[in-house]
Amino acid sequence: MDGSRKEEEEDSTFTNISLADDIDHSSRILYPRPKSLLPKMMNADMDVDAENQVELEEKTRLINQVLELQHTLEDLSARVDAVKEENLKLKSENQVLGQYIENLMSASSVFQTTDTKSKRK
Repeated sequence: MDGSRKEEEEDSTFTNISLADDIDHSSRILYPRPKSLLPKMMNADMDVDAENQVELEEKTRLINQVLELQHTLEDLSARVDAVKEENLKLKSENQVLGQYIENLMSASSVFQTTDTKSKRK
């Protein structure tokens, strides 16, 4: 039994499978032990999780950037509307002031035409 123990310890990549109920070491066949896929799968899962995490962070960053740009666009749009309203208001005030100045000029003798000078001669 010590010899078979040494075999098992020396070559741990093989599994002993007995072919009979009695333990007869001459009838044993050595089959390769299947390599565990668990560490590779765990590493692959961790790589996938890390990639998914990176993708998720990138998506979150892009979504936040899009939302920020949307808010900026809304603010700029509101500012443009406010400036348009202010412009219309100022145009209207300018028309009123222009009409007022014309009325003052026509009522004042200072701004009368020079026809009166020709009558004096």
